[in-house]
Amino acid sequence: MLINLLRLIFIICALVFIFMLVRAWWHKRQQGELESTPFWPVAAIGFVANFLDTLGVGSFAVKTACYKQFKLIDDRLLPGTLNGQCVLPTVTQSLIFIGAVQVDPLTLIGMMVAAAAGAAWGARHVASFDRQTIRLVMAVSLLVVAGLIFAGLLGLFPLGGDAMGLTGYKLGIALLGNFLFGVLMNVGIGLFAPCMTLVYLLGMNPLAAFPIMMGSTAVLSVFSAGTFIRKGAFDAKAVLAVAIFGPVGVVLAAMLVKSMDMAMLKWLVAFIVIYTSWTMYASWRAARRAPPPRLAGVTG
Repeated sequence: MLINLLRLIFIICALVFIFMLVRAWWHKRQQGELESTPFWPVAAIGFVANFLDTLGVGSFAVKTACYKQFKLIDDRLLPGTLNGQCVLPTVTQSLIFIGAVQVDPLTLIGMMVAAAAGAAWGARHVASFDRQTIRLVMAVSLLVVAGLIFAGLLGLFPLGGDAMGLTGYKLGIALLGNFLFGVLMNVGIGLFAPCMTLVYLLGMNPLAAFPIMMGSTAVLSVFSAGTFIRKGAFDAKAVLAVAIFGPVGVVLAAMLVKSMDMAMLKWLVAFIVIYTSWTMYASWRAARRAPPPRLAGVTG
């Protein structure tokens, strides 16, 4: 009953988003303000990125790299565009995995609410965060965790489990962790890999991470994307392209995930954690090497 109610909420949110998106797209078209973004390249990138996203590799990094490489989207519109593009794919992910993977409802809903609360709190305090310190700490932490996961897979260290829910202090740690991950989403650190890692370290079945992390991001994306659409700070054509083709990539990847045996899924988790650690370090290094911004009116 509770899971069906959750599905209904996601469907309603998706319908509201579709209405807002189509109305904004139509308004921009009527006003002659519709972006000249090429539809099919963005659609192809969205398909691939959301296929990978469903496997646990965050789509933001993939899409951002492609958009910058091929100069497809104005940097000023990138945050709103990325948030808008992830709504229907993440809702699709949630509908698929919440029904297919039977996670304890208290654990599932509790972690989703914790992530939403963390994102809301972080949005008000994001200006005081030191992004560089966070990136470096997360990169090192995830690398250590990846080492522990590999040790567990090789039988050197007991790790992971088959639980589909948490109680007691483990549930408390999970709620606190997802709150923190929700906060970190405000500085561009995706929730997928940290959430997947936390669930695994707390002794849960790796498959349980999928409905938890996808439900969490679906809740966050609906609210954040709505804000950008109301402000008009997004590329309507790019969002529409991924809204159509992103869910197709999700469905195909979900079929692959559900057919994986548990050993293969554990190895997938390990490689995703290492990849995320590297991207965090790469972002830290790139920002460290970048020249400081020049102040307006200052001449050299």
